[in-house]
Order: sequence, then structure tokens, then C-alpha cells
Amino acid sequence: MKKLIFVAATILSSNLFAQRITPDEYINAYREIAIAEMKRSGIPASVTLAQGILETECGNSDLVKKSNNHFGIKCKSTWTGESVTHTDDAPNECFRKYNNPADSYKDHSDYLKATPRYASLFQLELSDYKGWAYGLKKAGYATNPRYPEIVISNIEKYNLQRYDNLTAEEVDNMTINKIVGTQKTMLVTPVPDLSIIENLIKLKNKINGLKALMAPKGISLLVIASKADIDLTKLLEYNDLSTDGLLQDEQVIYLEKKPKQGNRDFYIALQRESLYDISQNNGVQLKYLSQLNNIEVTGIVQKGTKIKLRGTNESLSFSK
Repeated sequence: MKKLIFVAATILSSNLFAQRITPDEYINAYREIAIAEMKRSGIPASVTLAQGILETECGNSDLVKKSNNHFGIKCKSTWTGESVTHTDDAPNECFRKYNNPADSYKDHSDYLKATPRYASLFQLELSDYKGWAYGLKKAGYATNPRYPEIVISNIEKYNLQRYDNLTAEEVDNMTINKIVGTQKTMLVTPVPDLSIIENLIKLKNKINGLKALMAPKGISLLVIASKADIDLTKLLEYNDLSTDGLLQDEQVIYLEKKPKQGNRDFYIALQRESLYDISQNNGVQLKYLSQLNNIEVTGIVQKGTKIKLRGTNESLSFSK
């Protein structure tokens, strides 16, 4: 979605690997993703980042360059996505391939959560990074006998444990570093006044009868979810999104689920805009708007196009 800036996706441009990435650059690039995954799954961000540093050689390994695979997760029998071959413990092993680093981080969390032998780790405190490091090795995550010591060393050397106890405000106030092409560029995103978010939530603006706010540029959905006391996963669902990120532009964010239809019959596009933008501006679920108008969810609508916001029950009857 054009409204969200996904730091990790930007990092993996075709020219990124013209020079080697330093550990600090890797940490700055992926720390927000690790923190978001910690909030979602309960895996300490320090451990995830330390694993990423080790598994990818700070983002410089051949495997991560060709697959966006930051944690060396092999295909396994359940994997149905894309894959690459890479020599690790044996020649030409099958490794998972991801569209972007954020997908790799999410799959890492989901893999640990869904695998029974790691279940005991989720009983540990987030601050117990040493317990996590030794627990991962004991459960068979890695074959290197020094794996726990290396993970712990990475955490303590780069002070990664400081990310395990950040508040939502501290997360949003972090400076984001991006590596674009062959040049290292610092992107400082203006930090929105968080009191504005609180006031907007209290106003409870209505669009198509829904509670919504006009969120400012540079705010993260994690902060909005925290301020509105809504689970981040739910907030993403309400807004037809799959991943948290910083808003690139001011946009409508809903605090409750959008309905299948709008409060009027149609909308005329005033400019070239995405179907997603029309969905947000009119408070209609994207998948139903897509079906009603026979336009892909990622489609672009030309100026003057008439977009139907209402339909018959039959036209909206497909299963969820």
C-alpha cells in the first residue's frame, strides 16, 4: 500500500549489496520490525535481532541476498511458498524465499510459535534473553554448539536488550535508518505529537458510521493501537493491512471494522487513486469494493471513474 512506508522492503533494493552492511546499520534497519513482532508474538526483539545478525552476517550473506531469508529457515514439508537452494549443512538445501524482510521476520515468529518444541520458551520473561538463547539451542534451532553464546554476545555488544522494554511512544520516537542504493541515507521522520492521537481518538469522528481518525504522517499503527486500546492485529484488519509501518501520508484509520457497503450508491474518482484509498475514504471493506467493481484490490482508478459503493446481497455473498 502506498500509504505505508515499509523500511525493510526499501532496504532490499537491487543495489543495496554494492557495499557491506555494518551491524549498526542492520540493527537500525530492522529493529522496528523486530519490536513489532515482539509485540505480536512474545519473542524478545533482542533475540530476534541477534539471530538475524548471526544468520545473515549482518545482512551480507548470499542466502539473504537471494531470498530475504533472515533466519536460515529451511523449506520443511509444510512450506508452499517460493524457495531457493543454498549449501548449508548439506549441498543445495531448500530454503524459504520471501517477498521482503518483514515477511521473513513474521514467518520466524510464526515458526517458533507453531513448533511444539519451542513452547517452553514462551513461558520465559521477555527480559530473559539468555534463557531464550540457550532454549533455542536446546530445542534444536541451530547445530553450532556456540549458538547461544554468539546470540548473547550480539545482544550485549550492541545493547539490543534495550528494545525489549520499549513503550509504544519510544518505538514511535525512534529514528529510522534506510540504506538506499549504494548510498547510506539517514531518513529522519518527523515525530507526531502523540497527544494529537489521543485527542483524535476522543473525538470519535464518523465515516460511514464508523469510529475513525485522520492519522498524521509519520505515526505508526502500533502507537494508534496502543492509544486506542485495540489489538494491533485487529487494527490492521480493520484497515485492510497486513503489516505495521509508518504512515507516509496523512490518512484515515478506522478503529472498528468497516462494513461491506457504503452509505451512498457510488463514488466518482476526483483524481487518479488506488482502490485502497477509495476503500479507506468511504469506509468500505476493500475485498467487497474490489468484487463489486471487478477491480483488483491493488488496482488504480482513473479520474472520473464511477465506483459502486453498494451492491445486491448476491454480489456480496462470497465467503470470508
